[in-house]
Amino acid sequence: MTQNPAKIDAIDAAILQALQANGSLSQRALAERVGLSQNACHRRLQRLTEAGVLKCVTVRIGAAALGLDLTVFVMIRTRHHDAAWMKRLTQRVESIPDIVEIHRVGGDWDYILKVVTTGMAGYDRVYRALVADLGFESVTGIFSMESVFEGRPLKAP
Repeated sequence: MTQNPAKIDAIDAAILQALQANGSLSQRALAERVGLSQNACHRRLQRLTEAGVLKCVTVRIGAAALGLDLTVFVMIRTRHHDAAWMKRLTQRVESIPDIVEIHRVGGDWDYILKVVTTGMAGYDRVYRALVADLGFESVTGIFSMESVFEGRPLKAP
């Protein structure tokens, strides 16, 4: 599903860049950083939110500091593509908190999941919960040895 991209000017782009660098900026600090009044900044934030450009403000957490020391990209191939099966898959994935992303993809695989967990035992627990009775054709895990960078800020076109 594609939508018409939001119209982003240089000030909007500066707002997006500032928020991606530090989502905890106060509205006052953000307005000062991009050269707007607080009211004008607030109106732009509302417009960007309504357009779906701003989804939410989150905090990035150091996974290793919490003992989450293993990242696995799980590739899934299936013969099931109907809405009922997709709903079951979505519910299953949502019930496993270690799965932090799922993408439906083209090519040799149908889905890619990102799992962040506690070592091999954690991954085994996720794997067993994931594959139970969903009838995947093939599942494989690609184990990340190091994250070179992640969470790269998006650049408005």
